[in-house]
Amino acid sequence: MTAPGDQVRVTVSVEVPIAEAFRIFTEEIDQWWRRGRRFRLAEGERGFIRLEPGVGGRLFESFERGGAPVVVETGRVTAWDPPRHLAFEWRAVNFAPTEVTTVEVAFVDRGDATDVTVVHRGWAALPADHPVRHGADVPRFIRTMGLWWGDLLTSLRLRAAPPP
Repeated sequence: MTAPGDQVRVTVSVEVPIAEAFRIFTEEIDQWWRRGRRFRLAEGERGFIRLEPGVGGRLFESFERGGAPVVVETGRVTAWDPPRHLAFEWRAVNFAPTEVTTVEVAFVDRGDATDVTVVHRGWAALPADHPVRHGADVPRFIRTMGLWWGDLLTSLRLRAAPPP
């Protein structure tokens, strides 16, 4: 059973076959992951996000700050089962070394389309006054995280959409 306020679940349908949906999610993550301070540490158009394939691969952002390269690891891949499933740890920059949440991504074949579901859990293990919550109570924080993932998956859907 999941603790109250522990998880966010968001699903989007993308108009590509399952293997292509998995490929776009993983290999083209920098192309669909939105830019700006709400989604990335890098300012403006600088920097990139990568998801290294396979268990143990890193999810990281790389950019320059003051002319020096910066690499921020957000997490490590914990499950890699193309084209149906992947999972990775996720840490915000204000997490303590022992604090971690998990992101599970499921790809469900619908023929010419694929349902992509993200479940981001582990929030209940963080204190109610954790800085990642920005002062929001649990229901508001979970709703905000749902909207955050919804925005990202909308970008994924648009990236995967066939050209007009």
